[in-house]
Amino acid sequence: MRIGELARRTGTTPRLLRYYEEQGLVSPTREPNGYRDYDERLVARVEHIRGLLAAGMSTRLIHLILPCLNRPDSIIVDDVAPATVALLEEERARMDSRIECLVKNRDAISRYLDAVTAGAAEIPVECSAPQSAARQMVGS
Repeated sequence: MRIGELARRTGTTPRLLRYYEEQGLVSPTREPNGYRDYDERLVARVEHIRGLLAAGMSTRLIHLILPCLNRPDSIIVDDVAPATVALLEEERARMDSRIECLVKNRDAISRYLDAVTAGAAEIPVECSAPQSAARQMVGS
């Protein structure tokens, strides 16, 4: 398939797909006329890459672990360097921290929505916004 179709099917742009290629994350074949030809399997791979990027992983780290994730239901482990293991442990710790922060923010939004939908007159706001801005947010 051509780059435009892969971009459409994965919700990305041709420019981003070329960047993934530069980073060694995807490897299309080339037709005799020089056009890129993307294999059907790259749809799932690009979606996987986008998910890892959305989780905050760098393309450098994704490049290191992608060979281990070639099959959707299994992880292949071949001579993983200790430095790669250390990077992955750091990344997992960073993700755990982000998840904790996201959960706190989600819970704060839930409390805010609960208070708003219950028609509370005064809603305590836990943020660094000036008090007047916080009152404007809650409709005071």
